Amino acid sequence: MTSVQAFEHPPADKGYEFDCLVFIGRFQPPHLGHVAVIREALKQARQVIVLVGSAWQARSLRNPWQFNDRQNMLTSSFDDEENQRLEITPLLDALYNDDVWVRDVQRRVRDLTVPENGKLPRIGLIGASRGQSSYYLALFPQWESVSVPLVEGISASRIRERLFRSAASAEDYLSTHAAHDLPPGVVARIRDFLEEAPYDQLVEEQQLLDQYRQAWSQAPYPPIFVTVNAVVVQSGHVLLVRRTAAPGKGLYALPGGFISPHERLMDACLRELRERVR
Repeated sequence: MTSVQAFEHPPADKGYEFDCLVFIGRFQPPHLGHVAVIREALKQARQVIVLVGSAWQARSLRNPWQFNDRQNMLTSSFDDEENQRLEITPLLDALYNDDVWVRDVQRRVRDLTVPENGKLPRIGLIGASRGQSSYYLALFPQWESVSVPLVEGISASRIRERLFRSAASAEDYLSTHAAHDLPPGVVARIRDFLEEAPYDQLVEEQQLLDQYRQAWSQAPYPPIFVTVNAVVVQSGHVLLVRRTAAPGKGLYALPGGFISPHERLMDACLRELRERVR
């Protein structure tokens, strides 16, 4: 699935340095730092490809917005002419396998890049200068690297923390501080999200996480929680259960849970399996 926008060539006399610049991020949510990088990319390239990572992850405190949500947030931050030159497309995660991830990025960029006069396009990778650019450069040596100064004071994780602490905290943030961090279109879409059922579920997960932290805050040593999960395969089908409580309430999962004191892993796995499917 890719953006439905049709790319049109800008006037030839623009004198763009690059044919295409690529920007990779999770955009949870898209903030003014992200917008600054994309605006710089639009100045330097006739086409900008924005790859939205963790595209199909289930909603969680780390990934509260789905791909379509983030795509709409990003397009709301630019005018029609700018959006004509943007390709916003989903990117799957490939945990612990950089080779698979790199091939996916290269394939998507190859498929989306618009050639000019039959020449090989000049492609660059753009991002905020905070250490990741050198990491990406090592993964894509065939592309040039463009660093943009980091917009200080904006953190997506801190924004999410303010939004999902409670409805009151979210409203206070949106009314007093959000304009310093988020484009107006993103603020409007987040306000709509506060009225939807997934928001209430994520607030519940945040409260559960806070309770866990509070319960173990006085422990004399860092707690270590060990869990087990059963993978049951029958005739090519994998057994799944639906979670009945946060985190992940309503989502499918492998049957499993915490081990009991002095319980062997296999015994715990079989016990949890019996408890979840009986």
